[in-house]
Amino acid sequence: MSKILFRLRMAPEEEAEDVRALLDKHHIPWFETSAGRFGVSFPAIWLTEDDDWPRAKALLDAYQSERSAQIRHQQQQQAEEGNAETFLSRMLNHPVQIIVVLCAVLVIAYFSIVPFFSLLQ
Repeated sequence: MSKILFRLRMAPEEEAEDVRALLDKHHIPWFETSAGRFGVSFPAIWLTEDDDWPRAKALLDAYQSERSAQIRHQQQQQAEEGNAETFLSRMLNHPVQIIVVLCAVLVIAYFSIVPFFSLLQ
């Protein structure tokens, strides 16, 4: 029976390509499901054989720990160089996006709180 190894939703394409290459390199049979036309299906990389699960999981865990260490190092290096994205730099680069998100948060907060004011009267 097939078993899910790696969920593709919200995963960077670079990481998904690395996982595919890792499985191919170690001759582990796999298949992939997409999100579908409307994006409601379950995009993932699946193993076709249950017997491959422990080896594939160990390979994936090693890859992900190496990748997370590499990304942490890159972020630390960017912070030291002063190139890291901060809230202020994001606000200056994308002011419309920040304003739209803040307005949406305020509207949601307003409609969440207003019913309680009617209970106090």
